Amino acid sequence: MIVEDEAGLAERLAEAVVAAGFVADRASDGVEALYLGQTIDYDAVILDLGLPKISGLEVLRQWRAERRQMPVVILSARGTWSERVEGLNLGADDYMAKPFHAAEVVARLRALIRRSSGNPATKLQQGRVSIDLVANVASVEGTDVDLTAQELKVLVYLMQRPGRVISQADLAEHVYGMSDMRESNTIEVFIARLRAKLGREAIRTVRGLGYRMDGL
Repeated sequence: MIVEDEAGLAERLAEAVVAAGFVADRASDGVEALYLGQTIDYDAVILDLGLPKISGLEVLRQWRAERRQMPVVILSARGTWSERVEGLNLGADDYMAKPFHAAEVVARLRALIRRSSGNPATKLQQGRVSIDLVANVASVEGTDVDLTAQELKVLVYLMQRPGRVISQADLAEHVYGMSDMRESNTIEVFIARLRAKLGREAIRTVRGLGYRMDGL
């Protein structure tokens, strides 16, 4: 989620994040951000401090008080050391002052998401399948596989959670933004395509619950 009240800046950030292979929801004030962060399990949040209605620091304070654990990068023009310290003490994971380079924000997001998933490396490996998270390239036994952006998102999410059963609803939430149109069987289609490209044994179905990668 990108929380920024300056529309032009939010748009540029969203473009950079989407180009890097992520899905980006946007919030333009503290009330909206607080609600979305309370109801959706985001992989990471870019949070501006100077927000209308509720400040970014207060939004962060309430998220952490409610034990919302998604990684948060504070982004603000306020460059004083005291606000930086306060944000980190409230539970922020990183801090960037404006102006900034979008590529650096994306790199920091990737690093935070890797660490929060328990795998700080830039490459994921499950059995014969591997993904270079920087280049956004998947391969099987060293041979690159041509995946669509959505297929890659599904595969990355599964591979970052080896052995865990992931529901269709959870996958859809991390593949699509709030405003995206989606069909009811879209995740089933993506899984079928991935199996055709990676091998049927790569992704297992747990009937009635979802999908799992076991590293076979």
